[in-house]
Amino acid sequence: MVSLEKIARALGSSQLELMAAAEDEAESTESPTVLVRADEGTRGPYGGGTGRLLVHGRRKFHPMEFTGDNLDAGEYFVHAEDEFVHVVAGTVVIDLAEHGTSTLREGDSLYYVGGTPHRWSAIDADGYRLFVVKEKPVRL
Repeated sequence: MVSLEKIARALGSSQLELMAAAEDEAESTESPTVLVRADEGTRGPYGGGTGRLLVHGRRKFHPMEFTGDNLDAGEYFVHAEDEFVHVVAGTVVIDLAEHGTSTLREGDSLYYVGGTPHRWSAIDADGYRLFVVKEKPVRL
């Protein structure tokens, strides 16, 4: 997983998105609808926590559920795609480098364009749960 993380960062992506891309290629049909049950969805490391993709197949964007309790924001992530973050539970601090830092609580949302350095962390051990929508990377 350490090697996959390094490859994903070099591509401006994540381990979860690389795993999902491999699964997408294995799907032979494209339905106009996708149903993902609560116990389904590709799961894996994403940033400082765990992501669960809420769609599968070749889709234009990746909505995901993201949970984390990391108190250290870690390194910045940068990717070409726009991203939308909505706080479902908890409180998260989102650091957008030169664009500032915001503390988001349950019900708050943040949108930032591709190329914006970003990282986030919890304010306490209770962690947070986010709904994240990211444009699908064109190269995956």
